Amino acid sequence: MHVLVYKITAADDKKQKTIRHQTSIHGPMAIGFALLSISPLHEKIVYETLRSIPEVTEVHPLFGEYDILLKIECGDIDTIGDVVINKIRSIKGVTDTKTLIGTKSLGGE
Repeated sequence: MHVLVYKITAADDKKQKTIRHQTSIHGPMAIGFALLSISPLHEKIVYETLRSIPEVTEVHPLFGEYDILLKIECGDIDTIGDVVINKIRSIKGVTDTKTLIGTKSLGGE
């Protein structure tokens, strides 16, 4: 699978925001979401590490049962699983993950 990654950076007075979008040359992408639990005092380093993973296209800190919500885009569902197991769960401070796979079935596709 070949993936093109486009990175757009916009800066304002106080913070810098990075938006990444991935498009597969060989067809539709598989989309997954992961809810992460992070051990106390590791939230910032985990957040920064997650932003550096190419397949992770969005990272959102949360309040509540989970600490971070991720959007993951890959060429297929198996690759999403590989990213979660090998790249996300291996980060020091990640204590639990719940992965959800997106579907287009309700849209008639």
